[in-house]
Amino acid sequence: MKLRRLLSLTFVLIGGGAQCGRMAAEEPKPLKVFVLVGQSNMQGHAQIRTFAHIGMDPEMAPLLRQMQGTDGTPRVCEDVWISSLSDGGVKQGRLTAGFGADQNKIGPEFTFGITMRKLLGEPILLIKAAWGGKSLLTDFRPPGAGPYEFNGTQLETFAKQGKDVDAIKAEKVKATGHYYRLAMDHVKQVLADPGQVVPDYDPAQGFELAGFVWFQGWNDMVDGGSYPERNRPGGYDAYSSVLGHFIRDVREELSAPGLPFVIGVIGVGGPVGKYAPEQQRYKTVHQSFRSAMAAPAGLPEFRGKVAAVLTEECWDMELSDLVNRNQKLDRKVKEAQSGKKPGAKETRALREELRKKEFSQRELEILEKGVSNQAYHYLGSAKIMALIGAGFAEAMVEMTNEGETK
Repeated sequence: MKLRRLLSLTFVLIGGGAQCGRMAAEEPKPLKVFVLVGQSNMQGHAQIRTFAHIGMDPEMAPLLRQMQGTDGTPRVCEDVWISSLSDGGVKQGRLTAGFGADQNKIGPEFTFGITMRKLLGEPILLIKAAWGGKSLLTDFRPPGAGPYEFNGTQLETFAKQGKDVDAIKAEKVKATGHYYRLAMDHVKQVLADPGQVVPDYDPAQGFELAGFVWFQGWNDMVDGGSYPERNRPGGYDAYSSVLGHFIRDVREELSAPGLPFVIGVIGVGGPVGKYAPEQQRYKTVHQSFRSAMAAPAGLPEFRGKVAAVLTEECWDMELSDLVNRNQKLDRKVKEAQSGKKPGAKETRALREELRKKEFSQRELEILEKGVSNQAYHYLGSAKIMALIGAGFAEAMVEMTNEGETK
């Protein structure tokens, strides 16, 4: 699903001032509940300090006004609550910044909740479960996909390395589906008593499980062992198959047979057609994996109820280009000092000298304000993550509305 048109609509809709305050009293409706599950990019590694970079883009002003107050501090949404499970346990309360990988970060949940509340005009509960470095093929593997089976190449490699194959198989059995079960248990626990998260929840009002967002992929994409044919057509078909089982099993476990499902297709690096020369070697694998992630949305059984959102369209090409140029500059510094033993002071001085020649003042400001992590974490950019979260919400609402009109 394309994001540009959706996001332009979203920005128009959220263009007013503060939108996270309490809504006027009206006829009670079931509490809308959305589940967000995945690995490190669902956790979110965008530092709050990178909100400053969003402020450098006038087109992002409407969304930024939803994210922070006039004093620059993150907004707290009175009518959006969240219960988030990750490595540090459960954190819950009213939605604000700090429900990312740590208290100083955001993931897609922040603008997903903000945007969803605005579009629906109803109270929202988000249930999030995310852990870094987890695969679908093993860690989130759903029961419907069956046990993980090592391929011949893997078994042959283990034998050559003299490893205990039986022990490896036993460990794999233990790991398979572990995080799927943790996520489902967390969702069920919250749904058993939404009042533990939403203080004024009315059981008579009830809740509606309204959507599920899946945002994962990195660990599977780089796993050449589990996907030995990943450089060839169909090399990631196993991912598509398991993701299909994941959607079916989630719906069955949560007793929600028609649950709308958004697949956040990994888009680190942006559209492959815009890859720089040094990225070309990754082009085929990246596109192959993205296509495999999106594939379940095209299955007849899921049509109209599963949408694939291309997060590559939220990638900040300018920011990425500046990061690449800065990395090249660092290599120039090393080359210039090759064979020497410079101190830290001399190295810093040379780097600053070259940076002033290479970058404009505005470009240096963008680098300083916009980046807080590695490329595989979408550069730790709040601008990118904000667009992704808003895009997920808009896609969910559009999919639901289209389904109701058919």
